[in-house]
Amino acid sequence: MSTPRPIAFFDMKAQQALIRDQIEAGIARILDHGRFIQGPEVDQLEAQLAAFCGAGHAVGVSSGTDAIQIALMAEGIGPGDAVFLPAFTYTATAEVPLLLGATPVFVDVDPRSFNIDLADLERRIALVQQEGRLKPRAVIAVDLYGLPVDWPALNAIAERHGLFTLDDAAQAFGGALQGKRLGRWAHATACSFYPTKTLGCYGDGGALVTEDAGRAELYRSLRTHGEGKTRYEVLRTGMNGRLDSIQAAILLAKLPLLEGELQARAQAAQWYEAALGNRVQTPQQYPGAESAWGIYTILLPDEAARARVQAAMQQAGVPSAIYYPKPLHLQPAYRAAHAGSIAGGPPPLPVAEDLCTRCLSLPMHPYLTQADVARVAEAVMKHL
Repeated sequence: MSTPRPIAFFDMKAQQALIRDQIEAGIARILDHGRFIQGPEVDQLEAQLAAFCGAGHAVGVSSGTDAIQIALMAEGIGPGDAVFLPAFTYTATAEVPLLLGATPVFVDVDPRSFNIDLADLERRIALVQQEGRLKPRAVIAVDLYGLPVDWPALNAIAERHGLFTLDDAAQAFGGALQGKRLGRWAHATACSFYPTKTLGCYGDGGALVTEDAGRAELYRSLRTHGEGKTRYEVLRTGMNGRLDSIQAAILLAKLPLLEGELQARAQAAQWYEAALGNRVQTPQQYPGAESAWGIYTILLPDEAARARVQAAMQQAGVPSAIYYPKPLHLQPAYRAAHAGSIAGGPPPLPVAEDLCTRCLSLPMHPYLTQADVARVAEAVMKHL
């Protein structure tokens, strides 16, 4: 009896085999011209990223986290400002407001989409406004696992309250809403090119996408120590957030594959839905939204069931992961900021807390076969 092939949680080797020659040729060109930071590859990548998103401008930066920081720095967000963001996401979304001296206000999430709960957002904006101690300045909405936020509804809320909108699309590059790619819905969109993302380099990398030419110019200055027209003209306090040329070259080799890979991810999600849909809660899709399927996450009945299923998967040689085991407001680094964000203590965040006990992420990448998905589904259902 033959041993089934290993299933990778994220499979970067299969992709690399298709474009290794292009990657090596791109790196060789950089070794020849010697512009290792902000070389011509970065300019080429920025143009292609903007074209892919259908947006006016893309600015390459050193990571998705730095993209968030540069975007908030450009708005002058700092002490005394409230930044609203979901409690169920990765730490990078929350740490940047604190690094800038602002106060994160955690918002609960929708139990089906896992994205920011817009009714709860409005409630917390009202509480902050009533207290008057902090000024509502921005909302960072995360397209979690690849599914776009309901941006038209969110933008209407932000416009009513004069809030800057930042789309944290770290898991969702390539996703779309109403036929329009992410990158055009918010004032700015922060992208991560960490290796496991839908478009990933072989190190850290990121970008900011915006329709606003003034913001794009400011982002370019801030990523390079606040410089002006020349290297030693310093116009503002910036940071070292530049993208290196080798990572840009790798992304240039990968970008032509992305459309096909997004279709393959969507196909894998359909296979999962067919195999699992009646037994566990699978990811919600809603009309007009096209998930990038950065991560495929299901909900188990309770924490004990998740532990059983994950153990059975491990025994069967099938990988899994938990994104995320603890909501941000309960993390030691954020407890004090959370407690002090609204006088008398902020309202509870029950959905975020519940999801953390039941979520389980399954292998998701463009090179899954239907047989792979069937093996994963079998391992999930065996010990429900």
